[in-house]
Amino acid sequence: MKEEYFKWYSPNLNTDIEMLVFGHSGYPVVLFPTSMGSYHENKDMGLIESARWYIEQGLIQIYCPDSIDKNSFYNKKIHPVHRIENHVKYDKMICHEIVERVKNNTPSGKVAVAGCSFGGYHAANFAFRHPGYVSHLFSMSGAFQINTFMDGFHNDDVFYNSPEDYLYGLNDHELWNMDIVLGTSNWDICLDANLKMSKVLSDKNIHHWLDIRQDQKHDWPVWKEMFPHYLSRIKFF
Repeated sequence: MKEEYFKWYSPNLNTDIEMLVFGHSGYPVVLFPTSMGSYHENKDMGLIESARWYIEQGLIQIYCPDSIDKNSFYNKKIHPVHRIENHVKYDKMICHEIVERVKNNTPSGKVAVAGCSFGGYHAANFAFRHPGYVSHLFSMSGAFQINTFMDGFHNDDVFYNSPEDYLYGLNDHELWNMDIVLGTSNWDICLDANLKMSKVLSDKNIHHWLDIRQDQKHDWPVWKEMFPHYLSRIKFF
């Protein structure tokens, strides 16, 4: 399984960013880490290994960028306005420095995005903010509301990065073309968040699969079951 390490200066973040890429060819999948996770977390925790067959067959390439959660949502030392500003810069980095460079590796000119826990939030938020760039969304135990990170502060950036809030007002036709999976479990601490997001999507008649696994916790074992299963939904040829 081919593995490459990249490090570059991000003009959007004004700092260096690191990323691992797995695979020699195939459909691009941007895989976000969990809360404050690093670019190598999904490898370290076995999620990449769960997708080994797809990678070795040349069906997918997985892009694992670093997170900046420590400087955005989880940085209690700075005002919430700067937390959300930093996240907006991260969104721009993902869009302009990664996705726009790899999306044309597919005939559709789109990518798949995925993530577990807070990575599921990042994947969903990116997909819903940029539906023209995303063909598949695989959110595993994600949550879709960021108000708890904002200490009561609210502005447009907060609103437009909380999918549970802004999705009702979106009418981009690409949302109805996206393959959306909300993975959760009956013991998942984010079960309610997924039920709420499923209702938002249903209210807008956006087709999706709410996959509720049984007797599984909010942890890597269920995510390693989900990820290869969801990847099988991609039309590789």
